[in-house]
Amino acid sequence: MNRRDFIQQSALAGAGMMLPFTGKAAAAFPEVRIAANKRNFTSKAVEATIQRVQKMIGDEELAWLFGNCFPNTLDTTVHYSEKGGKPDTFVITGDIDAMWLRDSTAQVWPYLSLVKDDEPLRKLIEGVVRRQTKCILIDPYANAFYNGPGHSEWYSDNTKMKPELHERKWEIDSLCYPVRLAYGYWKTTGDTSPFDADWKQSIRMIIQTFREQQRKENRGPYTFTRKTAWATDTVPGNGYGNPTKPVGLITSIFRPSDDATIYPFLVPSNFFAVAILKQAAEISQKIGDSALATECKTLATEVEQALKKYAIVEHPKFGKVFPFEVDGFGNALFMDDANVPSLLALPYLDSVSVKDPIYQNTRKLILSDSNPYFSKGKAGEGIGSPHTLVDSIWPIAVTMRALTSQSDAEIRAQLKQQKMTHAGTGFMHESFNKDDANNFTRKWFAWSNTLFGELVLKVANERPAILKGAL
Repeated sequence: MNRRDFIQQSALAGAGMMLPFTGKAAAAFPEVRIAANKRNFTSKAVEATIQRVQKMIGDEELAWLFGNCFPNTLDTTVHYSEKGGKPDTFVITGDIDAMWLRDSTAQVWPYLSLVKDDEPLRKLIEGVVRRQTKCILIDPYANAFYNGPGHSEWYSDNTKMKPELHERKWEIDSLCYPVRLAYGYWKTTGDTSPFDADWKQSIRMIIQTFREQQRKENRGPYTFTRKTAWATDTVPGNGYGNPTKPVGLITSIFRPSDDATIYPFLVPSNFFAVAILKQAAEISQKIGDSALATECKTLATEVEQALKKYAIVEHPKFGKVFPFEVDGFGNALFMDDANVPSLLALPYLDSVSVKDPIYQNTRKLILSDSNPYFSKGKAGEGIGSPHTLVDSIWPIAVTMRALTSQSDAEIRAQLKQQKMTHAGTGFMHESFNKDDANNFTRKWFAWSNTLFGELVLKVANERPAILKGAL
């Protein structure tokens, strides 16, 4: 289903997911988590974590939200199996029956810290790593896949579609997220078994694709156009995007929002590429492929140097900042989008230190009215996206603001806003109108739910005092 179909959904549709909530909140808040006998997957470690953290939360509504949101990916979106004796996990994004490489990583990422206490959960995440490898081998330019041959509504797109693809929008982050998950899985478990010949081939394809999209010699093999009334759903320049100067940065024709870029050097995604290339190099070295490790490090260094030269721009109000997009010709776009990778999320993705002065300058810019997609209204404030039109705020960006904050007061304010803007559903959404949280998009968006759960868990582990008392 097209994400555009969810624009302007009413909150009255509800979430339709049920499970009793225990404690004092039971009388005050409805049962909205899916019933235990209807869940796709149950983790003992996740259930124990929910109980532990809820006891630490003084605000009953926040505790209720955490209990609903944190397990939402496992409850409703994962499909685990074993093929050839190896785990295989397909993860839908929620209300769209397809697996995005980006979303699937983000959806299971918050559970990584719990796998040591839960072998089935470890195997489930190993299965995601293995499935993502298969997806990359099918087509490194695709962003979303079916669980086998499907019937995509986008099959008529003017690009090289294959039966397994839901959509073929080239986004740098689609190749970054699987490496992030693989690296996090390895660092948490010590298990290198998923890094077999197929995995190494997928890394070679990532390197090849990144180099093709540096466009040093030609524009590369990828083009995309779509018959649509939405300008951001198709690509200018005969499907190649707006012009770029070959300076070492990687072209991303689409953003993580699945919207077309304006200046195709998408800065946060290039930062993300540097980070994951270094991670891929470390894994490759560990499994004994020093040549592959060298390839990864060489490309990472090249892109990193290009970022230092072309992706730090003087802003008249905020000083040196990271722009959202550049083209290598000197043009820069000053904004941020809620979808991750974003400028706001750079520290979260291990791409920039949260204390970096340029990041802090950038943070001030994007959390102000100097960012055309920062909204402030009666319902709340935060970063939105062209994907959901103007005056929208995305809970993902509200959560990310807290995840990258060094201030207890700021973190507490974001938690309070999340509590005030779920529109009575007990779940996070894609976006809501800045003046009316009941006017939201996507009632079932697992990434947003689970990321919110990740935030609450992080606060409980690192800043538990924030959770004491009512918000």
